[in-house]
Amino acid sequence: MEKKKRIRKEILAKRRGLSEEAVREKSREIKRNLLELPEFKRAKTIMFYVALDEEVRTEEIIKESLRMGKRVAVPLSIVEKRDLAPALLTDYGDLVPGTYGIPEPREGQRCILSPGELSLIIVPGVAFDRQGNRLGFGGGFYDNFLGKVPADIPRLALAFELQMLEELPCGERDVPVDGVVTEEKVYRRRI
Repeated sequence: MEKKKRIRKEILAKRRGLSEEAVREKSREIKRNLLELPEFKRAKTIMFYVALDEEVRTEEIIKESLRMGKRVAVPLSIVEKRDLAPALLTDYGDLVPGTYGIPEPREGQRCILSPGELSLIIVPGVAFDRQGNRLGFGGGFYDNFLGKVPADIPRLALAFELQMLEELPCGERDVPVDGVVTEEKVYRRRI
């Protein structure tokens, strides 16, 4: 647990050290890499996270996906269960600050999808390793949600290269991702 806290602190400090321009430029490269992947091209319904602070920006990827005719969902936090629900998004402008300040669809416009309706899940995180292990913010929301998603639905993370580590400590409740898309390359989980 202490090791996870230390890694989280170090990586978040590195991410905060990126200029706004660097975050935007690296996010554009990550978007380019994601759009080329077969999982993205095949996907009909994609759940994206909505970026905050120095996270890989998702706004342009979400808007592009909507323009391409894909169904887009974003996470709705279920705080009492430390879980997420995929809420359909038809217009990026429909997002308002929700739990923890994370943008969510406004109250009257929430159509919840079942995890099985998704064909791709885009996951955030603080750090990742080449085995697909993910270190989040420590709340367990994504691990709880991903634990209920059918195994055949791809889970890809978006991250800056500086968030990639050789190895991360992980517990039995930690759910790995199938790949990590950075500005430099796509890391595939080694099984």
